Formats: sequence, structure tokens, C-alpha cells
Amino acid sequence: MRVAFVSEAVAQHHETGATRRIRRTAEALARRGHDPVVCCAKWWDGDHATFEQDDVVYRAVTDEPPGESRRFALSLPAALRAADPDVIQATGAVASHVLAAKLASVVLRAPLVVDWYDSPGPNDSNEPQWRLAATLPDLVLAPSETIRTRVRELGAEADAVRVVPNFIDTDAIQEAEPREVADVVYSRRLDDDANLESLLLALAELRDREWSAVVIGDGPERHTYERQVKDLRIEDRVSFAGEQPVENRLAAFKGAHVYAQTARKESFPTDLLRALACGCAGVVEYHVDSSAHELVEQEDRAFRTTSEQELTDALVTAAEMERMDRNENFGEYDERAVIETYLNSYDEARERMSWVEPAMLVGGAIAVVAVVALLVVVL
Repeated sequence: MRVAFVSEAVAQHHETGATRRIRRTAEALARRGHDPVVCCAKWWDGDHATFEQDDVVYRAVTDEPPGESRRFALSLPAALRAADPDVIQATGAVASHVLAAKLASVVLRAPLVVDWYDSPGPNDSNEPQWRLAATLPDLVLAPSETIRTRVRELGAEADAVRVVPNFIDTDAIQEAEPREVADVVYSRRLDDDANLESLLLALAELRDREWSAVVIGDGPERHTYERQVKDLRIEDRVSFAGEQPVENRLAAFKGAHVYAQTARKESFPTDLLRALACGCAGVVEYHVDSSAHELVEQEDRAFRTTSEQELTDALVTAAEMERMDRNENFGEYDERAVIETYLNSYDEARERMSWVEPAMLVGGAIAVVAVVALLVVVL
């Protein structure tokens, strides 16, 4: 099966949760013998229109870096025609790109699946183009129930949205050797939504107990958190490891006792999933824009907290649990199982496209109008 992914930005431009998901999904499909093509802004050198990396073909839609040109949506239908896909999978990051992909979908008779990784901002959710982006695809995929709910709030029908989580490599987890870096691990980009301060304050309340913690990840707020650690006088117990490859993170998770997740916003907490599969006891602080609680609701070795005191108490209880270096409860998130879900979703999208033929034509007409409107705006 030839799957054409649509995303102006890809991981080779900059890594985000959405761009990592595109890259990992495309490469996993290639490993299973499928033909993924990623239609994106050009990121490689040279004047050739395509570039192959890790068995994935990348096709340049525009030469400009992401966000620096308004022509991506205008050029997308031609790029998709050249890719000749069986299925089109567009990211939901930019509404106009979804509408342009819908136009190509109608012309090429290939179903449109939108992988909606992040929620639109509060100022965008009422815009008509976002509602069209949520309702025109043949099927919408979301990484969590939290994002699924946001897509449905934009008008998508309940039976047209499927949850497809991020996957993990359970074989790599099985083979990873534990490294005793710290008792408690936090792993995430240190940005405005990291909310590491919740964990640091809870750990400071436990300074009379024996513990050590490591923070894995980097970002614009790292210096703020390093200063907070000093202000709380726990700098001798908290270390900052910066960015680390997956294999190092797995080793740290296997050697740790507790993994803490306190971020305010998380479409899907892949490192929390990895840590739980590595046997860590999990402590999750609930936030309305984070899906982390979904992973621990049915897990005996994890806690969901809603207050500072609950977080502190959960850290104590989790630390008293028996240590493990593998938790078999998360086998359903293995790459093989999740990619099979993607393939089933593609088949379902093809069936839906065929079954709702009249509705599809109406949706295609709306998409044509939207793309014409984009032309007017740009020119």
C-alpha cells in the first residue's frame, strides 16, 4: 500500500510530538513492506524533488522552510498527484493543508485520513476552516481520548474518529540493561507546559527521606528549573541530563523506581508509556489538556493526583512498591499492534469513502471552494 503523508514540517526540520509520530509511523510502515511518501517542505540539499531516508520517500511540496510560505496548500494537490497514493494521511496541524488534501483526495479517488495530534488553539477552534478540517476527512485519527474529544467538539461525527496511540518498541525494552541513574525520573521537553515545578516542590517536601531524581530533556525553561532546584536546596539530589537518545532513556527508566508526569499539556506521553512498560511505578498529575491519566486509569502500579498533597503522598507510596524491570500490561502498544491499527483504519477509510459517495462529492466541492479562496488570499 502506498500511503502519502502530508505535513509541511517534519522531524528533519524540528522535532515535536506530531513530527516524531509522522516519521515513526512512516518508517514502521516501510519496515512492513509498504510504500510511504511524505509530502513536506524541502529539508535536504540539492535540486532534486525527492529524497529517500530510512526507506521513506520525501517529496518536496515547497522549497521554503515551514511557515515561511503560504504556497504549501496551493502546491499540495500536484505533489499528491505525483505521489499517486492509495491513501492520504494528513496531519491536522494546519487546516488549509487538510482542505487542500481533501481536494486531492477527491481527484485521485484516494481516501483522506487526518492524524490530529494536537488540539487547535482556543482562538482557532471556532474558525470555519477548522470545522471543515474536522468534518471533511473520511476518517480522523487521534492519539488519545483527550484529543478525540477536542476533534468531536469541532463537529466530527463520533464514528468517524478513532484513537490510535503512539507505539513503543517492546523488544528494545526487553533488551535494555538497567542503569541506576536516579530513583525518580522526569522526561520531557522543558517548555512552558512542562510544569516540572510541581514535582520539584513535592520532592522538596520529602527532603527528610532518601531519594534522588533526574530530569531528562532540554528546552527554554531549563535554566528556570535549575534555579528553582537551587532555591529549594535540593540541587545535590536532582540532576539535569539534557536530551538523551531513546536507548539511554530506557536504561534510566529500567533502573529507576518511579516515573513522574506533571506536564500541563500532553497529546500522548510516550516516555511515560515507555517507563511504565519498563516497570516504573507511575505518578501522574491530572491536567485537562493532558492525556497522561489515560495510561494509568487501569494500572495498579500508577497513581493519578489532583493536588500538591496527593502528588507528594503518591511519590511516597510509589517508592514503597516492589521494583520491576518490565510490565507486561502494555504489550498492546507495541509497534506491530499499533501499525496494524493504522492499516485497519486505512481499510475502513476506503470503505467509508465508497459507501458515502454522494456525501464525498459534496465534501469535495466544499474543499474546492476552500482552495479557491486560498488562491484569492495568496494572490
